[in-house]
Amino acid sequence: MPAVTTLRLRVFTDDDVDPAGRLLALRHAAHRRREPLRDPGCEVQAVAAAAVRAAWCRDGASGAVAVRGGETVGYLVGAPKADPVWGDNVWVDSAGHAVAPGAAEVARDLYGYAAQRWADEGRTAHYVLLPAGGDGGPAAGGADALVDAWFRLAFGLQHVHAVREPLPAAPAPRPSLVVRPAERADVPALGAIDVALPAHQARSPVLSGAAVPTVEEQTTDWEDTFGDPRFPTWVAQVPGPDGAPQVVGAAVGCALTESRTHEGLALLPDAGFLGFAAVLPGARGLGAGRALGEQVLAWSGEAGYACCVTDWRATNLLSSRAWPRLGFRDTFWRLHRTVGH
Repeated sequence: MPAVTTLRLRVFTDDDVDPAGRLLALRHAAHRRREPLRDPGCEVQAVAAAAVRAAWCRDGASGAVAVRGGETVGYLVGAPKADPVWGDNVWVDSAGHAVAPGAAEVARDLYGYAAQRWADEGRTAHYVLLPAGGDGGPAAGGADALVDAWFRLAFGLQHVHAVREPLPAAPAPRPSLVVRPAERADVPALGAIDVALPAHQARSPVLSGAAVPTVEEQTTDWEDTFGDPRFPTWVAQVPGPDGAPQVVGAAVGCALTESRTHEGLALLPDAGFLGFAAVLPGARGLGAGRALGEQVLAWSGEAGYACCVTDWRATNLLSSRAWPRLGFRDTFWRLHRTVGH
């Protein structure tokens, strides 16, 4: 029988950036075969290595490398984010982890090695951004196998990133529903709609810990920022009880580069972004959310973007059903684990 080559684990260092870049480029190439809208540039080892270096240069970054037979077969790099919403945290971003093809199980060894330091530092909320599963299952050694390895580390699916092609034009909404550009007179309605999403996510099953702002706070924010050309805004209106038009929903589009959520390999260079969409509770089910999403998709095409990206909490029952029905395809999954329980 051939000798079994031992897997060796050690801390990540500057010398590991280039070998890690090679693994990341291979992971991205496999990811792009499943989702061609991903950026082909990240299949170049030098580009992937630059993304690894950016992850490694974050304040407080640490990680692990797996070596077998003198060859790097996996790496893991995480760093904290200075945001109290996420707890005492460590984040492994889109460029912070890859393993050699067929070596998904190595992810469990890497986490076992790196997470001891994170726990010792009191960082008990762990997040990792991985390519979404769905490219052939565990036997193929692809994204499904990698996600499965992390699920067996007690991680669960928290957040979804997704992409689709723009629409050539927004379909006509159902009768009595109008989608139009927002006007300054809509600011009070926009303030109320802006609270609808965090208020929804504060309830079960999302149970987000983020503070829910007041309508007054959000209205003031809209008064200060309304009309910024970087963030085109649309509203949906229906006839109110007295027959007069009533604004019941809103959506905001922008370039994906304006987003703070999408970075590293998750940041497509030529993408529009459905950055916000919400409908007042009493108006849900009328098709306003879909019509607003279609409007942003059409705007993305008119603006010349190659694709449109959005994201949502996996536990948000409304978003997790509405956006896939609109044709958005999962690209990255944010997994989460709280240790100590």
